[in-house]
Amino acid sequence: MAEQPLAAIILAAGQGTRMKSELHKVLHPVAGLPMLHHLLGSLEAAGAARQVVVAGARREQVEASVAPRGVTIAHQAEQLGTAHAALQARDALAGFDGIAIVCFGDTPFLKPDTIARLRDRLMAEDAPRVSVLGFVPDDAKAYGRIIADAAGSIAKMVEYKDASEAERAVRLCNSGVTAVRTADLWPLLERVGNDNAAGEYYLPDIIMLALADGDKAVVVETDADELIGINSRAELAEAEHIWQQRRRAQAMADGATLVAPETVWFAHDTVVGRDVVIEPNVVFGPGVTIADNVVIHAFSHVEGATIASGCSVGPFARLRPGAEMKEGAKVGNFVEMKKAVLGPGAKANHLTYLGDATVGANANIGAGTITCNYDGYFKYQTVIGDNAFIGSNSALIAPVRIGRDAIVAAGSAVSRDVADGELRLVRAEQLVKPGWADRFHDAMRKKKREGK
Repeated sequence: MAEQPLAAIILAAGQGTRMKSELHKVLHPVAGLPMLHHLLGSLEAAGAARQVVVAGARREQVEASVAPRGVTIAHQAEQLGTAHAALQARDALAGFDGIAIVCFGDTPFLKPDTIARLRDRLMAEDAPRVSVLGFVPDDAKAYGRIIADAAGSIAKMVEYKDASEAERAVRLCNSGVTAVRTADLWPLLERVGNDNAAGEYYLPDIIMLALADGDKAVVVETDADELIGINSRAELAEAEHIWQQRRRAQAMADGATLVAPETVWFAHDTVVGRDVVIEPNVVFGPGVTIADNVVIHAFSHVEGATIASGCSVGPFARLRPGAEMKEGAKVGNFVEMKKAVLGPGAKANHLTYLGDATVGANANIGAGTITCNYDGYFKYQTVIGDNAFIGSNSALIAPVRIGRDAIVAAGSAVSRDVADGELRLVRAEQLVKPGWADRFHDAMRKKKREGK
């Protein structure tokens, strides 16, 4: 059967009360990315040309979050069950003729190839009417059960509370993730009733309806870890733990050394080259790219930064968004960079802030140097030329330009440009009063003895 276009219906209308949060449940992040966006990325990778998120409470948060991706929002005003929720996507998919994957916004680990397998199963020669994703958890708990033969043909699906002891002994469970041709989906959803204890319309009922029509329904199995649902802060932490374990293993398999893997925290988009050494207690925020042969020393925080080959970072360094280190550059302990470029071979080894700055090749930034880039209203640029030397405890008051090969003497507050090759020394004249300190101490000790 020819391949058919794919659409996704993501159910995200639940209240998420167990999160106890003003933020919509599906927008809580895993590895710095909202869990919903993890799922949307997988659906895009699987070829979903259309994506509809069904939202209820706080839908404006979801709509704002997914707007840049061109995702449509459908509104479920009343939460009447998963079948009712899926039906709310019908208008958004009007005119779409293909296969719809119905899934859940709180399951961020669903993989593109699993989505593709579920879709492709509908296009097999036996042409099942519905395919559903099943899994075998370590603890089947109260999941609904799938009764199927060895070939995956479903004979029955049953909720745990309605299952017999024999059916409860079956370990194959229903994830709820379902693939149906849209031509079949809407009529099936309309036929779902709510004659159950909760009075809700359940999505799995479409499978039983298809079977009652004499059609075939099949199960596609996948790993239970793909189907972890996140409903509480504890489950969010567990999902983060699982994601980080996988990413650490991938980083090491790709040729990076993690000295203490369990203490390194990656973001969803961290790029790490080969022969990179990452010491303990390093945290990466989103937007980091690290080239080959880089050392990230302990207790550093890196976000939104680009680090070229041969660089050294930290320990106790902070690179903020817009930080860029060119080949062989070095930042040391308690150095912070923000919207700043550190040129090839340049060094800022200690106690320095570089904000809105460009530092030339092989320049040396002394301990305690800061670029004073903000006047309370606007930000200004500092430019430091190649091979310049900035003495310790200097304040460069932007906007200011320090020339090539220039030297700024230690303790200077520089507010005017420094020419190439120039020495700039900005200090008050030293005043010497011999014996003043001795007289002061004598007077103060006397006052203390007299209780004054």
